[in-house]
Formats: sequence, C-alpha cells, structure tokens
Amino acid sequence: MALVRLLFRNSPKIQGFRAFSTTFPSFEKLATKSVPKHDWNRAVSEAEKIVGYPTSFLSLRWLLSDEIANVALHLRKLVGSNHPLLKTAKNLIYNGKTNMQAWGLIVLLLAKAAGHSPKIPVMEQDKSAGVLHSQRALAEVTEMIRTSHLVHQGLVNLQPLVNAGNELSSESEMIFGNKIALLGGDYLLGNSSLELANLRNQDIVAIISSALRDLSESNFVGDRDEQNNPLPSDPRKKPKMPETTSEVPENDDNVDNLKPISMQGVMGNPEKEWALRNILSAGSLLGKSCQGVLKLAELDERTQKQGYLFGKHLALAWQACIDLEPFRSATLPIGEQFSLVSAPVLFHLEYDPSLYEAIAKGAKNVDEVDFEHIHREILKGPAIERTKTLARKHSQAAMNVLNEFPPSDARTALQNIILAMQDN
Repeated sequence: MALVRLLFRNSPKIQGFRAFSTTFPSFEKLATKSVPKHDWNRAVSEAEKIVGYPTSFLSLRWLLSDEIANVALHLRKLVGSNHPLLKTAKNLIYNGKTNMQAWGLIVLLLAKAAGHSPKIPVMEQDKSAGVLHSQRALAEVTEMIRTSHLVHQGLVNLQPLVNAGNELSSESEMIFGNKIALLGGDYLLGNSSLELANLRNQDIVAIISSALRDLSESNFVGDRDEQNNPLPSDPRKKPKMPETTSEVPENDDNVDNLKPISMQGVMGNPEKEWALRNILSAGSLLGKSCQGVLKLAELDERTQKQGYLFGKHLALAWQACIDLEPFRSATLPIGEQFSLVSAPVLFHLEYDPSLYEAIAKGAKNVDEVDFEHIHREILKGPAIERTKTLARKHSQAAMNVLNEFPPSDARTALQNIILAMQDN
C-alpha cells in the first residue's frame, strides 16, 4: 500500500463535480441531516461510517495481498511512459467521483436502507453495521469486478493486425504495461469469482454472471477504432428514430433482466445508444449487485427488482455527470481527450450529423481526431443541456426508488450522494 501511495502522491487529484441546483421535494422532507451538495468527499465519508468501514478500493482485503503489492511495485516501471494503465491507477488511488470508487459503499447502503427478513439467522448479521456478512462480501465482489474491467480497458493495441508478430522491442514499456493490465485484471476477476462462489448461492451467481456477460458484450457494441475504442454510429446512415422517454422498459416488472438486452431500434438513436452502452458497461453490474444484496436479505421479488432499477439509474446518472465534465469550460486543455460515445457527442451528432466526418478520421488512429474542434462545436449546440436533462432524469428515477424505502440514515446518505454528484 505504501508503494502505491508513494507512486502517485505527486499526481493531481481528480476534481470533484459541482452540485446540481435542482432540488427534490421528497428528499427535503426526508433528509434530516443535509450534507452540502457540492461536498462529495464529505457525503461519502459520512456514508462510510453508516455501514461500518470504508468500502472503497483502498480498503478491500484483497488489496493487501502480496500479489497486489507486487503489481504496485511493477507499476513503478511504467512511470514516464504513456501507458493508459497509469491513468487507471491514479483514478483508483485518488477518489473523487470516479465511476468505481464508491460502488461497494452504495451497494451496502442500499442493503441497510432496505433491511432484511427476520428469518435471517443472527450469526449472518453484522449488528454494528446493520448489514449481512454475505452482503458485505457481495459489495466487495462488485468492486473487484468493476476494477478488473477498468484495468483490462488499459490494454493497448501496439500494432495493426496486418503487422502482427513483428518485433516490438522499442515498445518494451508498453508491452510490460499490457502484461500488468492483463494479469492484474485477471487476478482481480479470478478472486471475485472465488468470493462469489463462497457465497454458495446459485441465484446470486446467476445474477452476477449475467452482469459479467453484459460487461463483455459492452466491448462489442457498434463500431470500433483500431485501438478498440468505441465510435458512435454514423448518423448519416441510420434512419431517424422517434423520440423516446426511456432507453429500455425499466419500469416493467415483467422484464427478465437476466436475459441479454435487445439492440433492436437502439443504434442511431442517441439516448438509446448511450443507455445501451452504459447499461452493459456499468449499469448492469451496479443494478444487479443491488438486486443481489436484497435477494440475500430474502426480501420479495418486487423489492429486489426495485434494487436493480435503483442501481441501474444511479449508474446512468453518474455516467451522464462524468460525460459533462470535459465540457464545463469553454476550451479543452491541449492534449485532452474525451469519449466519442459520450452523451454530448451522441446528442450533437443528431443535431449536426456533419460532425461525424471529424470523428471518422480517428478510425485508424485516435490522434487524428481534432478533439478541440469537436469540443467547440458541441458547446454551440443543444447537446449539453440535453445531457443535463438526461442526468436529472436518471437521478430522479433513482430517487423515486429510494423514496419507497422507510426513512433511515442509510437512505439519507444515498440521497446525499446522488445530489452531491450532480451537475450545476
């Protein structure tokens, strides 16, 4: 641990999101201890006290193993290179509102807010924190899977397929970084599978396995560049889709969320395409983890489904806030890049399909994309406001689910976290 902190202690901390000004009337009636909306770190810190101890990446038991200590030692060899694994590591060390840091915490807070069946044996209960030991284990599994997925995203394609097998001695640091990303991600994923099996619950295994399937499927949605970075659908080749108010029938209790998500009528519609990509890559895991902890609590199926909807909508609201971050200033810092399938980009392509020509230049090399030009064009259109509306929509959906649970400190903490992550 000391090695990890030493490695990144001079790196700039990730800046927090600013508070969202819209209020939720139901929240103001229920929250008895309001946390300043702009203070994310305080909201998370107070929430951690409610469930017993911090559940972020830095506190998990598996991080203290010798294998992870060795990974941290090897990471020092990448300092000075531009391998993306370093950026992932920094995001894990310096919390802030990255989309991995508080997931286990959110799962445990929902578990405490919902309570558990009186049939649960006393030995299974953590009385001091108000959750079950199995729920805490599932929360850790969630963070391990999420982190392993993000670490795997750090793999770099060092040469085009036509040149595969050629000597890459000049890229030795990048090859080493790829090995660490691959083996480190596999180690975390393997340990998450072991912890999941130790729960000895076939239903939970089925739920989390379907989330793993969705994570894998997220890497094969739509077009990709030669580095496997996602590219948006070409709006000039897709039929215009009618406006919709939902990305999937999330309010239909009869939908079996263990089945693959249908892609029919999705690609080319900005909101549906954005939702599909982010449900597969994030919302499914958080939603099904929330569903799983309520199943471990032996609550009824409707409550379990509400847990899934809460986690899914929270993940989507979270991602919408992250997508807005590069567009908070009028200019993009030199060398800065952002996702080409983020909500502002997809919304702007519907407004001005000609911008796709600037994006298509990066099909072979992302460095060919003029991100500053795309940034300026997006700021001129309605995409930013539409993305803010999207964030509000999913935040409100998550709030609506929370309001079905009885008032408690855990519910208030979740409400504070939702408000703290929002955009002005």
